[in-house]
Amino acid sequence: MSKVAFLLANDFEDSEMQVPYDEVKKAGHDVEIIGLKAGETLKGKGGKASYTSDKAIAEVSASDYDAVVIPGGSSPENLRTDAHILKFVTEINSAKKPIAAICHGPQILASANLLKGRTITSYPPLKDDMVNAGAEFKDNEAVVDGNYITSRTPADEPAFVRELLKVI
Repeated sequence: MSKVAFLLANDFEDSEMQVPYDEVKKAGHDVEIIGLKAGETLKGKGGKASYTSDKAIAEVSASDYDAVVIPGGSSPENLRTDAHILKFVTEINSAKKPIAAICHGPQILASANLLKGRTITSYPPLKDDMVNAGAEFKDNEAVVDGNYITSRTPADEPAFVRELLKVI
């Protein structure tokens, strides 16, 4: 089974964390929540979910994981300026490991300069940001381009999870 990192900070979109996290665990994969600090309680923006980070991003190595999931909401905005986060996703990408990002999740990929020449989707109002970062934007429920799996909103979670489980 795969070891999957979930990159998380406060104000994540509740279901965009809950649904993939629960489904990946249910499928028998090992999951770890990686935050800026270990042992920090992280709360969803809707107040329906909270999680405790298992490890701090500064303590982990991309080589220890088989895939990464980036839930949306404001969490990616809270993570995208951290050098350790950017290094982690860059190393995951260099190893051609799956990166699944939903809603605002691709903001981290944009900050890591990983979108040039890639086809993705995201929360639709971010289209210009994604295009300016070099991506081709598709307004589909799930877009798979190589090792990237991207989706737009909570309504797309079934397709997002389906595509993620295919590759892990």
